[in-house]
Amino acid sequence: MAKTTVALPLPAQHLGTARHVTVHRYGTPGARPKAYVQAGLHADEIPGMLVAHHLIARLDEADRNGAIRGEVVVVPVANPIGLDQYLAGRLHGRSSLEHGQNFNRGFADLVETVAPRLEDRLGADAADNVAAIRAALIEALGEVRSGSDVQELRRTLLTLAIDADIVLDLHCDLESLMHMYVSDDLWPGAADLAAQLGCRAVMLAGDSGGDPFDEACSMPWWKLRLRFGERFPVPSACLSATVELRGKSDVQDGTAASDADNILRFLQRRGLVAGAPGPVPPARCAATPLSGVDRLIAPLPGIVAFRREIGDFVRNGEVVAEIVDPTAQDPRAARTPLVSRTSGLLWSRTQMKMAAAGETVAAVAGTVPLSDRTWSLLVD
Repeated sequence: MAKTTVALPLPAQHLGTARHVTVHRYGTPGARPKAYVQAGLHADEIPGMLVAHHLIARLDEADRNGAIRGEVVVVPVANPIGLDQYLAGRLHGRSSLEHGQNFNRGFADLVETVAPRLEDRLGADAADNVAAIRAALIEALGEVRSGSDVQELRRTLLTLAIDADIVLDLHCDLESLMHMYVSDDLWPGAADLAAQLGCRAVMLAGDSGGDPFDEACSMPWWKLRLRFGERFPVPSACLSATVELRGKSDVQDGTAASDADNILRFLQRRGLVAGAPGPVPPARCAATPLSGVDRLIAPLPGIVAFRREIGDFVRNGEVVAEIVDPTAQDPRAARTPLVSRTSGLLWSRTQMKMAAAGETVAAVAGTVPLSDRTWSLLVD
């Protein structure tokens, strides 16, 4: 089946406004495997949108050559609401200015809704159970009622992805290396994706808190497996990952084209697109627990003076940055060190060189969970 492009309308929140989500579909609907790729859920994170542009060009060529083997759905601009949030000439796309909600939080957890319905639909065949669970998830999403445009955006995106075998949510950090978040239940099954993308860090968590998009797609499978135990086989039928395409300033055509090539090779290797992807590149990192990430927080406002660079390995007790107060009466007391509580890779740090009190300045991927982690492991 030839490619189709559709515009899914979102409800107007205000009189005289209209928005839509553009969806590029390849292959036959219902074909397996199915992959879903989206970019720009945080609307001020631009690298993924450029990567999606290049990926669409590659998939268009594959479609013309009859090389689409499964179904591929690409949403290059996942958040038209956030893209409209300009304030004083600056795009604010991470959270809804109207509702005060992070666009990548609050996606529906459908397990409690579908679990009772599945009691008489599941059996001894794992493949049949996968089909039944996907149908129940889509049915449950169809019953969700949205009270705002943001809620309807979440429902729309999740409806496109909930029955996919592979879900890639393209994001970026502030200033960072290529990295990825994925459920520990999916590791090391997703190791080829991390290696193909050249990830320098992979953070694992089952439930990181906040119901982000990738976990809304993958979590139902392990939650249902825990719920049904040995009564019914429930495989991990959705490889869902948040891919962080370096930092916000890493918006270059060449880099984006290379990232799109790597995503295409991954899709080829997973049987969605015909072609020879070549061997999986050597892994550039080992996976570490998300609970082992030390996020260095500025205890007071001031200028951020970094002592270590992105990509450095830092040790527990090492000073990564200092917060400088140039108004201090005694310059010797003007510097407050930020010390890493773990040993690991410095994979992310702030772009802003003036920190507010309580702001995250840098992040180190440690291998050992930190004992004082709170429930939510993500930065809001």
